[in-house]
Amino acid sequence: MASLNLHHLRLFRATAREGTLTAAAKALNISQSAVSTQIKALETDLGHDLFERRGRNLVLTEAGRIALDYAEQIFRASEQLSATFRAVGGQRKVLRIGALATLSRNFQMGFLAPLLGRDDVEVVLRSGTQASLLRALDALRIDVLLTNQVPARDAASPYLVRRIAAQGVSLVGARSRLVLAAQGLPVLLAQAPLILPTPETALRAGFDALVESLGIVPRIAAEADDMAMLRLLARSDAGVAVIPPIVVRDELAGGTLYELAQLPGITEEFHAVTIARTFPNPLLREVMGSVPEAVNGAAAGLAGEGAAG
Repeated sequence: MASLNLHHLRLFRATAREGTLTAAAKALNISQSAVSTQIKALETDLGHDLFERRGRNLVLTEAGRIALDYAEQIFRASEQLSATFRAVGGQRKVLRIGALATLSRNFQMGFLAPLLGRDDVEVVLRSGTQASLLRALDALRIDVLLTNQVPARDAASPYLVRRIAAQGVSLVGARSRLVLAAQGLPVLLAQAPLILPTPETALRAGFDALVESLGIVPRIAAEADDMAMLRLLARSDAGVAVIPPIVVRDELAGGTLYELAQLPGITEEFHAVTIARTFPNPLLREVMGSVPEAVNGAAAGLAGEGAAG
């Protein structure tokens, strides 16, 4: 077999990820025929078909799945090599952090606290969906993903997940809800219009289990997947929000909103997701070592979540 052509391998990986030649060609900004020709050349070199066609899509064969595993390892090693020598050649150290777009800003500030104000450190923050940030982590474009959603793992998963903080969850609402809250948690849950996290969130799963155990069918006034929107809906008195109190710290302190009841057994957990690297970023070890103190300090000392929750 001839020496492996890494350009062919890169086109193969793109096609495997996109599922069609058209999408891969668009992502790579080259012609579809060029992608097709060079994948065929790779299949010839390897002596196996890498794809089979199902309708309009290309699906990996068994050989294709094996080749993709090796391709991912090859390009991950390449990125590590580049990242390592970029760091060695730079005067300032850089930590690249991805955070779920809906994640508490207070938590993020607590995580960053050990690095803020240092002249020798640059922090790069990216926000996005869980899927897009996991892809960025795989490609070594970020060093760590901060999330309240644990990624799916199996024996082949590259992800290392560390639980680094948790906070309680309460029912929070305006003064007009205090009379109902005085009648107890079951009455409040059954009769108040509720502002809930959307069903795919971890908080919602815990809440749904709680009301089911109590035999309550909740009155849902609104749903949102973003802490900032839950906060704003509670402030507008659209209903009683299921939310961590730290998100509405300013409103609770100022009497705009009230903590009506704590929800037993429900917490929002925060996780740092990384992957094993031959040359881990030393800043990541530094910040992870002080995470519990930094996060707890943020919860106690920061002045609320502001516009972003």
